[in-house]
Parts: sequence; C-alpha cells; structure tokens
Amino acid sequence: MMKKNIKEKLKGIKLLILDVDGVMTDGKIIMDDEGREIKNFNVRDGHGIKVLQRYGIKVALLTGRQSKVVEHRAKDLEIDDVYQKVFNKKDVYEKILKKHKLKITEAAFLGDDIIDIPVLKSVGFSAAVADAVNVVKKSVDYVTKNRGGHGAVREICEMILQAQDKWPEIADRYEFTEYV
Repeated sequence: MMKKNIKEKLKGIKLLILDVDGVMTDGKIIMDDEGREIKNFNVRDGHGIKVLQRYGIKVALLTGRQSKVVEHRAKDLEIDDVYQKVFNKKDVYEKILKKHKLKITEAAFLGDDIIDIPVLKSVGFSAAVADAVNVVKKSVDYVTKNRGGHGAVREICEMILQAQDKWPEIADRYEFTEYV
C-alpha cells in the first residue's frame, strides 16, 4: 500500500529521470584488457521503462560518467534524452524541464550518490535505491525496496503507473488479477 503523500506526488509525474551507474546497474563497471566497458542492466527495469513510455511518461538518463554502453542501452529503450559526463546535474535537469515545458512537480528522479542530491531536492518526487549512500536516502521522498540494477527502476515505474490509475489496464493487458 502506497502512502497517500507519495501517491499524490506520483499522480502528476510526466518525466522520470534516472541516474545510470548504481541505479540502472548495480554500480559495478567491468573493463576488459582493451579498456572496453561492460555493464549489467536488469531486463525487468527495461520493461518497466517501456510500459511507462507506453503511457506517455518520458524517461531521461542523467549520469556523471560517459559510456558507449549507456548510449546503446538508451537506444534499445528508445530514450532520447541522454545526458552523460554531467557534473552539475541540477543545471541539466533544469534544461530538461524547460525543453519539455514541465513543472518541477511533474518530474521524478531516482539516484544513489551525493552528486544526485541537488536534483533530488528539486524534483516533485525523489527516490533513492535501497543501496544508495545514507545521506542520499535521508534526502528523498522514498527509498526503494530493491537495490540498483536489481529492480529499483521497475519498482518506481510501477509506483507511478499505480498512482496514475493505469494499473487495472496493465493487469488486463497482461492478464493478471492480483499484484503482490
């Protein structure tokens, strides 16, 4: 059961902004002998993003690192708003809002580390993954039950869809009746 104040904040969300390392991934970066980077992404997180997009909610990636792997994952998920190697995330966040003509209350952000705090304090709904650093967890509206790269993104996607009363339609589409 979702807390009433959380549900109210999620009702108006039109944009979900995600950090990448530690949120969409478990935070590990694997490099081979050639310096090529490998990251693990959760397929269920990806499906949650696709369902969110199907219901008209935009998704953006906002990360402090630069990686071809992120470009490939964003393309795979049809995410057009991808901002990498960003050291002042709040400035870019404000540009994203302006680009999409959105109010602060219409944006949500999911992060995990101290670089994310300025945006987390500025959005309409803020969340941290379960394994985020403590100071981040203390700065948000909600801490996920799942860790980064292990379903935290999916959890937030489902919360948004439930708060916006899209869940019965999703249940019909996928032919399930009960959600645990």
